[in-house]
Amino acid sequence: MFFCIILLALLNCTSDNDMIYNPSNHPDSTQDSLQGEGLSFLALGDSYTIGERVTQIERWPVQLVNAINHADNGYAFAQPKIIARTGWTTQELKAGIAAENPVKNYDFVSLLIGVNNQYRGQSVETYQPEFEELLNMAIEFAGGDKEHVIVLSIPDYGYTPFGANKKEEITKAIYDYNEVNRKVSEELGVKYFDITAISRTDEADMVASDGLHPSGKQYKAWVELILKDDYLNSLFQ
Repeated sequence: MFFCIILLALLNCTSDNDMIYNPSNHPDSTQDSLQGEGLSFLALGDSYTIGERVTQIERWPVQLVNAINHADNGYAFAQPKIIARTGWTTQELKAGIAAENPVKNYDFVSLLIGVNNQYRGQSVETYQPEFEELLNMAIEFAGGDKEHVIVLSIPDYGYTPFGANKKEEITKAIYDYNEVNRKVSEELGVKYFDITAISRTDEADMVASDGLHPSGKQYKAWVELILKDDYLNSLFQ
């Protein structure tokens, strides 16, 4: 048993109790450079932004950019800069941002954070000021223009195989966290997209191979929700 514990530690293997904490399966847990020409996009978050267990092209920020660029709407984005890692809480995202030190003139910025605060048992009262601080930082990265910032709600992992045994408890907690990030977004005048309803599904192909994170198909549904709103067209056309 002792040998197995040491081996797991060395290999950073996944167990049912630490799935959210594992480093991303992608070696580039942050993307350091913009690729190509076009509008700039900074995506801030955790596993849901870096795309745990999906390919790079399936990450929702990448799918969003590619969908926009293929739509020929009169504007185009460079590939997004992503500052996110699986397991990050609000405080860890703040530290990750400090380490990256991104510029403050992005055309578009997104923020999705909080599931690991909830998973680790942190209170929504602690989450609120930390989320508000990060959202104000996101606004700064958008050159101070709050209209160029969006917030995505936290998915409900109670509907995944991983969370099924505590579905009601998780759903209630995610609701409470989303009430906080929605309220803060509204108070700061930032566009809010509620993608949580999409995550509440029994469709097996909407969940990645780990039984926890969204699949590329689910991320595509998030992107379709964002584009259906016509919000981006109003900003950049």
